[in-house]
Amino acid sequence: MYSFEQLKIFTTVCECGSFSAAARKLGRAQSGVSQSIANLELAINQELFTRDKNLPKLTTTGQALLPIAKSILNQQHYFDQKVESLDKSVENELCIAIDECLVSDDLLVVLSTLAEQFPVTNFEVITASTFDVEELVRLNKAHVGIIFADGELREDMDFFTLGQVRFLNVASPEHPLAILNVVRDTDLKAYRQIVHRSATQKELWFSYGISSKFWYANSHQMLAKLACQNIGWGLIPDQMAMPLIEQGKLVQLPVAHEKDGWLTTTGCLVSRSHSAGPVLESLLEALQTSH
Repeated sequence: MYSFEQLKIFTTVCECGSFSAAARKLGRAQSGVSQSIANLELAINQELFTRDKNLPKLTTTGQALLPIAKSILNQQHYFDQKVESLDKSVENELCIAIDECLVSDDLLVVLSTLAEQFPVTNFEVITASTFDVEELVRLNKAHVGIIFADGELREDMDFFTLGQVRFLNVASPEHPLAILNVVRDTDLKAYRQIVHRSATQKELWFSYGISSKFWYANSHQMLAKLACQNIGWGLIPDQMAMPLIEQGKLVQLPVAHEKDGWLTTTGCLVSRSHSAGPVLESLLEALQTSH
C-alpha cells in the first residue's frame, strides 16, 4: 500500500526534474528518494519513470497518475488544516451580508486576506438592500451586515460606523431636468422618480419618493440603468454615478439643497447570537482599520 509520503516524493521529483534536486528540496538523501519511488512503483505495480541517462522521465502511467497524486495531497493538506482549525475553535463558516452599493475594492481586499488567513472556513457573501441585510442579521442568517446607518440604536445586535458614501441626483442628458441651472424640489416633484426600494418595500430614509410618479428598483445598479434610459431621475452612489457621467450616459443634477450630493453614514451590524471566533474577530478588526 502506498503512503502520503511516497506521493509527496513522487510529485516533488516531477516538480524538480530529478531525484537529486528533489532530495535537496526535501532534505533527504538521494538514495532514500530513489528507494521511495521504487517502493511506490512496487506498491501500485506500475512504472512511473523511465531512467534513461539517469534522468527520470514520466511514463504514460506516471503522467496519468501525477494530477491524481497532487489532488490527494491537496485533500490531505485541507484535512490537516481542518483538524487544526477545530483544535483552535476556528469557525467552520461565516456569512457576511452587504448592501449591494457597499461592495468596494477595500472590502474585497479584506475578504481576500481572510480567505488566505483562514483557508478552511467557508464564507458566504450575500448582497441585498440595507433593510434586507439587517433582517438577515436579526434572524441569525448572517453573522455580519454592512449597511447604510440610520442612527437608530438596535438592542438585538452590535453596531459600529465604517465611513460615509456620497449619493448624487442623476438623470439622462436628454431629461428635461438636465438643462436646468438649478434644480429645486418643485422641479424634482414634477417628473418621474426612480426610487430604491427593498424586497419588503422599504425605502431608504435619504432617498424616499417625493414625486407624484414613481418607478421602483431594489438595486441601485438597476436604478442607474433605468435612469440611463431616460425613464426618470434618481439618487445613486457617486462611485456608481461617476463612470456613467464620464461616459455621457448620465448627468449630475444641480439640486439646490444638495449641490455636492448627499453624504450618508455606513456601518457594520454584528449578530449577538453567534460566538466571536478568530475569523469573525479578524473580520471586524479588518473592517475597522480599513476605513
